[in-house]
Formats: sequence, C-alpha cells, structure tokens
Amino acid sequence: MDIRPVEPADLPALVDLACTVFGPFYLDSFRPVVGETVFANRHGDWKGDYRRHLAGVHDPANGKFAAAAFVDDQLAGFVGWVVQESERHGEIDILAVTPGHRRLGLGRALLEHAMTQIKATGKVEMVSIGTGGDAFHAPARALYESFGFTPFPQVNYTRAI
Repeated sequence: MDIRPVEPADLPALVDLACTVFGPFYLDSFRPVVGETVFANRHGDWKGDYRRHLAGVHDPANGKFAAAAFVDDQLAGFVGWVVQESERHGEIDILAVTPGHRRLGLGRALLEHAMTQIKATGKVEMVSIGTGGDAFHAPARALYESFGFTPFPQVNYTRAI
C-alpha cells in the first residue's frame, strides 16, 4: 500500500470511489428513513455534492488536505482533513475505503496518516470526526473509537412539510 497526497488528476477516481462507498448509505439507509421529499431536498444530488466537495478536498493554502491509498497502483481509499490552526482544531472531513479493500487495515492506515499530519503541525490540540449513528456507519464508529475518539450523541430530525 502506498499513501500519498491527492493530486488533481485523482479527482475523478475519488468521486467514483466516494459514490461507490456512500451510495448504499444514501439509497438504502437515508432515503428509506426520511422519505422522498426530504431525500430530494437534502441529498437528491448526492453524487454532484461529492463532485463539488471533493474538488476542493486538497487545498493546503486553505488548511485542507487529502491523501489517497493505492494498492497495486489502484485507488483503494482516501482521507481528507482540515486544520484550523487559529482554533487549534483538526477535523477528519472524509474517510472512504472501497468495499474490496475493507477489513485489511486501510482505513486505519489512512486515519493514522491524517492524524500524524495534523499532529505534525504542532498547532492542533484536538481532532474531531463525525459519522452516522445508523448500521451503515457502525464500522466507522468502531474504528474511531479504537483510536480513542469519544462519541457524543447527536440527533438530527427532518420532515417534509
């Protein structure tokens, strides 16, 4: 496995990977729970949302960083993080690993890479990461807790009007 900074040429593959990884959440978890109206208004263009978001995922001048993991020269996962030095805060923005590369330590390696980079700034005292409370996100929660992250329950209510 090779982990390196994301390059502009990686963007299409990152978007494809994110859509592959998170598609089941949007279509099989979120959509059935919230219904069509809320889904359409909140995440109806979730693939476009990833295209737009990931276009700026690695922008060091603005404190945004991303690294990609390659196995046999194939993109297998990536992590994005933000460093807010003025607040002494880092945030893991996104972590995604292809289904075929899960349970092999790739997510752990990517998270460790991001944490090491954040700590290396010498200007960050704490790191946060958010995830869902649904079954889809259970493996992510287990990973984050294994790193010593403390979960804090949060509830988000939605409804159509």
